[in-house]
Amino acid sequence: MSLRAYQQTAARAESGRELEYRLFGQVTRALMEAAALDPSEVSARADALDWNRRLWATLAGIVAEPENALPAPLKAQIISIGIWVGKYTSSVIRREDDDIQALIDVNRAIMQGLSGAAAEAA
Repeated sequence: MSLRAYQQTAARAESGRELEYRLFGQVTRALMEAAALDPSEVSARADALDWNRRLWATLAGIVAEPENALPAPLKAQIISIGIWVGKYTSSVIRREDDDIQALIDVNRAIMQGLSGAAAEAA
């Protein structure tokens, strides 16, 4: 079996929470690598920051859909975090703030919630 076939099979076997966890892990790893770079390395940092911002914008858009079954308070919290991520990311890209750690911390908290929810579902 080729690597591509294995990856496709593995992706189909993942639950939604597992997929979300894996995606947050990849984005968070990119942020951690970006945080280790000198702030003057704008392009490499901006790529990771933009990926994280797009992840959160997508997530906020999904939970805002009327057919999304999440409880309204949880939807509101996710949307609020998404807005904060967008604003904070812009300040980091504009170099008003060089600390990427806050974004990493938020993603890790979400990952902990996803891993706990995945364990409860199993």
